[in-house]
Amino acid sequence: MTVPVRESARKRELLDAAYAYVAEHGMVDMSLRPLADAVGSSPRVMLFLFGSKDQLIQALLARAREDELASLQQIDISSAGGVSGTALRVWRWLSSPGHRRLLMLWAEGYARSLIDPAGPWAGFARQTVDDWLDILAAAQPPAQRRTRAGATERTLALSVLRGSLLDLLATGDERRVTAAVRSYFSDT
Repeated sequence: MTVPVRESARKRELLDAAYAYVAEHGMVDMSLRPLADAVGSSPRVMLFLFGSKDQLIQALLARAREDELASLQQIDISSAGGVSGTALRVWRWLSSPGHRRLLMLWAEGYARSLIDPAGPWAGFARQTVDDWLDILAAAQPPAQRRTRAGATERTLALSVLRGSLLDLLATGDERRVTAAVRSYFSDT
């Protein structure tokens, strides 16, 4: 039997603190006791509020996804000049050093979702693909969105952004990766 997840100010407070903790330490090898100690709680309270460690991981992934989407939705795509212009604006956001921790969490959740598709990470990778494709679709004229060519354009742009993001996170070489992104989207 699953314990119902309780909504409370304390739960929100602990989720915020746990989110800050995993942004610093990662989630893959997260242990409940050190996490609870770091956020001023106990494993028992964490389990009471979140139901299970898996449900806590799901709440943390949802929070990371929420933050990412909220930030990306602030990008003005109305005057970006289609998918290429939008991709360049998204890249500006992705390559900002202030977003690295969030994007490291994203990469961790994405990879784990692929490796452990039945665990608490289930569906995270697919959801983020859909999220980003929706952002790119919004940059296309409505008639183009519904075509195979429109879907191909979005998918290719997403592939370039994701590959470039992983390269940037792995190397920290913002200058080189940004030059490649700009070159690609300026030529398309």
